[in-house]
Amino acid sequence: MRVALDTNILAYAEGINGAEKRDTVLELLRNVPQEAAVVPIQVLGELYNVLVRKAGRSPEMARDALLSWRDAFPVAGTTPEAMVMAADLAADHHFGIWDAVILSTASQTGCRLLLSEDLQDGFTWGGVTVANPFASPHHALLDAFLGAG
Repeated sequence: MRVALDTNILAYAEGINGAEKRDTVLELLRNVPQEAAVVPIQVLGELYNVLVRKAGRSPEMARDALLSWRDAFPVAGTTPEAMVMAADLAADHHFGIWDAVILSTASQTGCRLLLSEDLQDGFTWGGVTVANPFASPHHALLDAFLGAG
């Protein structure tokens, strides 16, 4: 099973919003095989903005964080098809376009899960189910993924 990582997951791993969420995400990521995870390119762009604007990191530090995540997990680009799918998703389900790009890229790259705190836990579209790693209990697919990992 493949899993995509949303911006908030990487931001928490970077220490944004406190140690408790950071520790939860880092423990989760330790159990995610590198070849099973995908980081949509949109996530890296959003993470850069969060690190510079919210966390007050220098652009150079934010760039270094992006490079580290790029080295840790495969990065999936946004294709023209994914953008059209995202526009449909945004129009049909009232998603923000950039959240829709992340979800459509996850779908296009064969992910079964999108780990995200921002989207509705359990929402399924294009074969991808959103799983909030902070929800209790975890979505059954997330538990199955972690049990298999």
